[in-house]
Amino acid sequence: MSGFLQISEPGESQIKDACASARVVGIDLGTTNSLVATVIGGLPRALVVDDEGHKLLPSAVEYLASGDSPIVGARALADAPVNPVDTIVSVKRFMGRGPSDTETTRRFTPYHFATQTGPVVRFVVAGGREVTPVEVSADILRALRLRAEAELGGPLDGAVITVPAYFDDAQRQATRDAGRIAGLEVLRLLNEPTAAALAYGLDKRSEGTFAVYDLGGGTFDISILKLSAGIFEVRATGGDTALGGDDFDRALAEVALKRAGIDGGKLTPAEQRSLLHAARACKHALTESHTATLALPPGGTVNSLDITRADLDAAIAPVIVRTGGSCRRALKDAGLTAADLDGVILVGGATRVPAVRAFVREQFGREPLGDIDPDEVVALGAAVQADLLAGPGSVSSANGEAPLLLDVAPLSLGLEMMGGVVERIIPRNSPVPTGVKQTFTTYADNQTGFDLHVVQGERETAAECRSLARFQLKGIPPMPAGMARLEVTFLVDADGILHITAREETSGRESSIDVKPSYGLTDEEVERMLLESYEHAAEDVRARSLADARVEGNSILSATRSALARDGQSLLSVDERAKIDEAVNALDNALRGEDVGAMRRLVEALDLASKDFAQRRMDQGLTRAVTGRSVGDVEKNLEPSK
Repeated sequence: MSGFLQISEPGESQIKDACASARVVGIDLGTTNSLVATVIGGLPRALVVDDEGHKLLPSAVEYLASGDSPIVGARALADAPVNPVDTIVSVKRFMGRGPSDTETTRRFTPYHFATQTGPVVRFVVAGGREVTPVEVSADILRALRLRAEAELGGPLDGAVITVPAYFDDAQRQATRDAGRIAGLEVLRLLNEPTAAALAYGLDKRSEGTFAVYDLGGGTFDISILKLSAGIFEVRATGGDTALGGDDFDRALAEVALKRAGIDGGKLTPAEQRSLLHAARACKHALTESHTATLALPPGGTVNSLDITRADLDAAIAPVIVRTGGSCRRALKDAGLTAADLDGVILVGGATRVPAVRAFVREQFGREPLGDIDPDEVVALGAAVQADLLAGPGSVSSANGEAPLLLDVAPLSLGLEMMGGVVERIIPRNSPVPTGVKQTFTTYADNQTGFDLHVVQGERETAAECRSLARFQLKGIPPMPAGMARLEVTFLVDADGILHITAREETSGRESSIDVKPSYGLTDEEVERMLLESYEHAAEDVRARSLADARVEGNSILSATRSALARDGQSLLSVDERAKIDEAVNALDNALRGEDVGAMRRLVEALDLASKDFAQRRMDQGLTRAVTGRSVGDVEKNLEPSK
């Protein structure tokens, strides 16, 4: 039974008590570009990030052999084609990922990766230095912080940083760590679609149910949100943490190489980066015009190609279509159809591509909303949330109060039970922040500890889900099986990060863990988890039934054998013992097989064969309890305590 907790934003009281006009900002840490925004005069606005007056900071970091501070932004992006190994772009796609993830091995990835990395990706840059995606992201955030402090005239008091709704625990924690390294107090991690809805809802005073289609440079999110009286409730969410405008660039580059007769596998890192840079420029040009020129690396029959918008549309169609499945599943999870929506909001620079807008129009049967700049809308919403966390101000919801944000958990969270099955504690699409308590007990006699295995996913068995963490609770007094009471509490905070506490009620022993995995999901893992939960539903039910039957059967066998060893000789005749032994052996053999029905029938047969024996043991126990005691003593013990 879940219990919804009162929302308490991290850092809320500290900032509110300090100053009603605290310097707080919202940051959109994007794959392609990043922005910082704040609320000024009651309205959110993006801050400029360079001396040329630009608001978009390219998410590019160039590391120097001299060891000086890295170059961040437009200059680093300009140097990327000639310095591809030492200039990291689109780092968001590597956040929370391990070295074996396919993101590190896909074509046109010019980086050098450290070979002895452990569970975290490490880039080898100038001078042999190794940097992690968290450090690269921290350099981007630091540049935004310094510029914001210069614009606002003093140190920042806090920041709300946005993340894709489908970021898992590892990716969220990596983002929070990057903020801390950059010298920011991270007030909250806010899902990007929710930030966009916040910007639209407060700006338009809109109410109703909306789909937020968020296609950025490296991630895709679809969220179904209900906006009403200052409450932003996420009804369902879906997406892909490795799909976005970067894939458009790669697809267009592949088409160009094929037409020019160039072997992409032979390109140097500098040529790969130049080609992707040219493909991105061509994509941007085709957003406004119907033809553009794409410059090619040397080695082919031509130096450049004329690319039409139709060429681009054909190249990126398979990528765009991948978003459709997530859209349909999100609507289904929300119990809605496209006709039930009041609008579709476009977020992310990749939604500027005409083919994307046409696809969204077809999917949802309506013209999408895009009148707030899709590049800025997330940062503006984050700024509004930061302002609300900082204290009373001029920005408020329609009813004059701070809006309540109800996001959801993108994947189910649970524990592995005996037999390898999963007990879901927090189901997928549960509103967060939330807390759920559940009580468990011991399986074996004299068990003095619990091993808890936390998993994430939609399958019925732990082996098919993603392992998040393992921890132990020790020092429990020895008790018969089933007597101990273990209360496990799952808390998912407003940032989507999981905190777990386990407490044995008899002894008071307690253990806790904050789930901070060291690496994230691979490219296809989130999508695979959902697809397989549907495709293997019947198979999973059978597997769970088999595991449950075996656990139940083995528990009964263990209890029966223990009872026979203690009292079988004194309480059973030879014939009675033989019948029970026969039932025990039959159940034991069935538990080695796969026939769940046979297991359950033989459990009932053993229960029937041992029924008289169990009654005699109970009578014997009662007799021992009252032997040598008066009726008055027994009655006195039965009286309720006062």
